[in-house]
Amino acid sequence: MVFRRSIYKSPAQLRLMVEPGLATAASLDAVAAAVAPGVSTVTLDALAERAIVERGARPNFKLEQGYNHTICASVNDDVVHGIPGERILQPGDILSVDSGAIMNGWNGDAARTFVLPDPSRPDVSDERRTLSEVTEQSLWRGIARLVTARHLNEVGEAVEDYIVSRGDYGILTDYVGHGIGRSMHEAPPVFNYRVSAKGPEVRPGLVVAIEPMVVLGSPETFVRDDGWTVATEDGSAAAHWEHSVAVHAEGIWVLTATDGGASGLAPFGITPVPVP
Repeated sequence: MVFRRSIYKSPAQLRLMVEPGLATAASLDAVAAAVAPGVSTVTLDALAERAIVERGARPNFKLEQGYNHTICASVNDDVVHGIPGERILQPGDILSVDSGAIMNGWNGDAARTFVLPDPSRPDVSDERRTLSEVTEQSLWRGIARLVTARHLNEVGEAVEDYIVSRGDYGILTDYVGHGIGRSMHEAPPVFNYRVSAKGPEVRPGLVVAIEPMVVLGSPETFVRDDGWTVATEDGSAAAHWEHSVAVHAEGIWVLTATDGGASGLAPFGITPVPVP
């Protein structure tokens, strides 16, 4: 007999996911404070790890077999899973940082994108900044849809509709969001685009990591020789934003945002409710 763990968490389990979410947010806050030209991605990795450990958690990316870092740092045409190293950030770079923490057996996962100003190439900086903003806003529209959605795949509709309305961007289809809990990657998949299936019911206990990955050109990608880094085939720049979100009996709460998602959801008239 095969026993399958339910995708829905109990109220007690949801409460256990709050702290790893906050540790994940702290790691990205530490990165945000340090991102600048001249800084190496491995330096950002060390800062993220320190922030997680200071909150009593551990980096969960290091639990992935063969991966030895706290964050993924993807620059320019690298979309996701970039390995931190001695690469020095340059003016005009677009950098996505994905991070996660585990505490008491429960996980958090989130990502942010940063664009470094380049006064000598304002057109490049502006184009990449707009890409990041579109990606981030598509994420918040996906999160907001959880409030009214009956089925999970309505989230992908909201994400895609917004991106398409903002321009001719490419949405990655080979990489999608996921459930999260005792494992960093769990069922169900969370699509960033329309699919024919409805997906599972959106009801209390559902916890998902929504993470649109959007590019300036074609969404076709390949994996670099390091076996991890996913890059665009055409060399176009990419952005990646992600939050882990809990649905509970009284509303939703963005576990990886220090304010529970209040600022991001305010434009939609939604007030997130802390996990009770």
